[in-house]
Amino acid sequence: MKNTIVSFLFILLLLQKSAAQNNTALKFEVFTKDQKATILYDSATPLDSILAHSLSEDILKVTGFKPLITKNIATASGNVIVIGHCQSELLKSFLGKNNDLKGFEKQWESYLYKTILKPNKKIAKAFVIAGTDPRGTAFGVFDLSQKIGVSPWYWWADVPVVQQKELVLTQNSFQSKSPSVKYRGIFLNDEDWGLRPWASKTFEPEVGNIGPKTYSKIFELLLRLKANTIWPAMHEGTTAFFKIPGNAKIVEEYQIVVGSSHAEPMLRNNVDEWKEKEMGHFNYVTNRESVHKYWEDRVKESKNVDAIYSLGMRGIHDSGMEGVKNNKEGAELLTQVLDDQRKLIQKHINPDATKVPQAFTVYKEVLELYDEGLHVPDDVTLVWTDDNYGYIRRLSNAEEQKRSGGGGVYYHASYWGRPHDYLWLSTTHPALIREEMMKAYRANCKEIWILNVGDIKPSEYNMQLFMDMGYDAPSFKDATNLKKHMADFYSSIFGKKHGKSIADIKWSYYDLAFERKPEFMGWSQTEPTTKVSQIAYNPFFFGDENQTRITKYQHLENQVASLKDKLLKDLQDAYFQLVYYPVKASSLMNKKFLYADKANIYGKQGRLNAKGYTLKSENAYNEIKSITQEYNQIANRKWNFMMDMSPRKLPVFQMPTIEIPLQADVVDSVGILVENETNSSANDSKLPMYSQDSNTSHFVDVFLKKKAVVSWKLQNLPDWVIANKKNGVLNAKESNNERILISINWNKWNKEKPKKAQFTINYGGKTKVATLEIDSNNATVAKKSFVAMEDKVVIYAQNYTSIQNRNRYKWEKVDGLGYSKAVMQTEPLNSMPLKISNLTEEAPCLEYKIHIANSYQDPELILYALPTHPVTNKHSVCVGVQWNQGPIEIIEFATIGRSEEWKQNVLSNKASKTVALKLTSKGMNTLKIYMIDEGVALDYFYINLNKNNPIPYSLLPETVR
Repeated sequence: MKNTIVSFLFILLLLQKSAAQNNTALKFEVFTKDQKATILYDSATPLDSILAHSLSEDILKVTGFKPLITKNIATASGNVIVIGHCQSELLKSFLGKNNDLKGFEKQWESYLYKTILKPNKKIAKAFVIAGTDPRGTAFGVFDLSQKIGVSPWYWWADVPVVQQKELVLTQNSFQSKSPSVKYRGIFLNDEDWGLRPWASKTFEPEVGNIGPKTYSKIFELLLRLKANTIWPAMHEGTTAFFKIPGNAKIVEEYQIVVGSSHAEPMLRNNVDEWKEKEMGHFNYVTNRESVHKYWEDRVKESKNVDAIYSLGMRGIHDSGMEGVKNNKEGAELLTQVLDDQRKLIQKHINPDATKVPQAFTVYKEVLELYDEGLHVPDDVTLVWTDDNYGYIRRLSNAEEQKRSGGGGVYYHASYWGRPHDYLWLSTTHPALIREEMMKAYRANCKEIWILNVGDIKPSEYNMQLFMDMGYDAPSFKDATNLKKHMADFYSSIFGKKHGKSIADIKWSYYDLAFERKPEFMGWSQTEPTTKVSQIAYNPFFFGDENQTRITKYQHLENQVASLKDKLLKDLQDAYFQLVYYPVKASSLMNKKFLYADKANIYGKQGRLNAKGYTLKSENAYNEIKSITQEYNQIANRKWNFMMDMSPRKLPVFQMPTIEIPLQADVVDSVGILVENETNSSANDSKLPMYSQDSNTSHFVDVFLKKKAVVSWKLQNLPDWVIANKKNGVLNAKESNNERILISINWNKWNKEKPKKAQFTINYGGKTKVATLEIDSNNATVAKKSFVAMEDKVVIYAQNYTSIQNRNRYKWEKVDGLGYSKAVMQTEPLNSMPLKISNLTEEAPCLEYKIHIANSYQDPELILYALPTHPVTNKHSVCVGVQWNQGPIEIIEFATIGRSEEWKQNVLSNKASKTVALKLTSKGMNTLKIYMIDEGVALDYFYINLNKNNPIPYSLLPETVR
């Protein structure tokens, strides 16, 4: 471990601004050869005892020394760590009964550190950790644990602790701020393939479900992450939280706030607890008395639990409310439901319902009922939701932001449902999470943040990020800080030597999955479930999109394998869970489909190497099985049954069907196909155009179509043409395919500047002519200008030619987002849309200069944006587009409900709109994009100058001179 994480003799706790306290940092010896500290704790709540024992265990992990624990000040001597509430009698004896905390003691979930010399005759030094409430104390204790080297993930991800010979703290007096978001937590959901089987079979078999032993580990993790809220697991097969003895007691002890999901009013788990045969239909129109009693029983049962009560009503499980025919009836019935639920709270919890936390989650069809005019009491928190794929459907408008109950967000990092699940790997891009949640924070949605984490694993980093943002949102205001956060996270686990490299790998992992999640690689859907189909990565155009993606993933595989070999043994389990398995599994899922696609397509062309790609696809499928079995064996089988490689057994997780037709009476032994060709039968081939001074290469495939040994050779190649291979031998056993890359040496080409060249490919006594052409029309265009290349123009929105912002209305670059790694977003988010009638005078504008040398018939511009939704119900997702001096065309990116357009948008993480262009003249053209609605996030633009060519799925390099 000495080479893994920098060893330290003194744990330096970062200097932090103190509030009205002595700022002199004093050394506090926790464990040295001359001093062994004792832990003294306030016994006001069970959590104080849990914290004292947890800290003692954490110190043991670091030093091998376990401090004595006492709640009796008379037995404490020497150096003492004091834990408790800042206004308790015990803590006042150290801080002073008349200590001036200037309102600090009234802060929500805050803590202070202070080192005190000789507070009494027996105690030499006291290191005080005092909270303004029990969770504030917990955050102070576990923050200290993290700083001495115990990761919040020490148990959940087997992160090892660095051993120290001595432990000495140097800490300024410090008072924490209140958390940015009041209630921050997780929803355990779709737990059928990880958490529940693991808990019931491995960790807690005596309960046979998710019980208090499992929840105690989850609650400890939440406190270590400075989180405070749980929506318990609730799927069919999971016993309801309150039905398992000990669950309610353990949540009380850990002081965790219990809530329930959008489909579970009043802390009820309908899936497990509503028995239709005994209770009748879950229908408030026809069965009000039974439903009301069902809710009342739980409210009475939960009166001692710190809870947020979910108000409203839906179907039994994630479905629309029964008993209503339309939205108007639904809104009227919900009004009655809300009133009755509030009366239950007043009767059993607090006569003043405004003092009890309540939430109304505006999920799916409930948004339509809310828009029907449903009145939600002002003190109830409006919890907005994403569309299940990371894009928040709506946020509080100016009036809603004034509500005393505030706003919140329920957000998904895991999802079961249409158009396709993503329950296996955690691939939601951190940059998207940051942008959407910070957007919510700016819209004053600061009351409740809940993250659907599925089974917790493998969502570790995204869970960490979400909770860190909820605790200290301002530190995430700058999007560029996100990569540092990720690097810090992995460095804290794997050391600075490897942490940055691992963070870079994981960032690339998220980038690739943003383009297409591994669970979406079958191009299939669910609800209803469809078969997998041919994928959209084109193996013939754009340099072979299929192979480009394989190469990117293979590079990541190589990196994670190389790093794995460099890490010490005690880091291997953590590395496998946090890095190796998700990266490797994602790569293999991609390869499974990318290779299968090559096999099917090449098989139809009669290529002998189609069988080789079949084998590669099968190997990828089998290796997913193998590493998943390995996951369930790591850490001495601690995580057995936690990882399932095929949740719900959807088609995407199976081996793809590969059908290679029999090639009867094959005449030619060899086929030759150049880039942009799909048929090798032509006598002559033409490579795609080369634009002057570009570094483009294009490929020529030479392949066997039947078993033979055939020599091939390039002849008549001009000296300015570069080929990575000029000759070779095709052999069915060793090499049945060659890919030749053809590029241009522009220094040599400049001597004569020919427009065209031909060379021949000789093979087995036959000859094929290949032609290449040079486009020099952009030679006089200024460098860094956008130009047409190979019948297309590619522009990244961030690389505008000029920008015109107007006061507070502006286009702003947001790093890390989109295919192009940065989007241009319209700001500010708290303003109304601009008037369409006066865009040229009032609207911020992005301008792009584009040189198109030739005439084209019916070219089209495709604008790609993030598939965001209107910021509020006062907005849409519109921009104005102007080509040259033509009229401004209004482009609308917003989608309707679960339309097919929305489905394709979220599966690909991009919204696209096509604009027909009229090229009025050859030469320089101007594209202008005017702001209309806030929250539009433009990614890149593609101008297709030849409609006979396909549109790329992936992002291509910019066509820049």
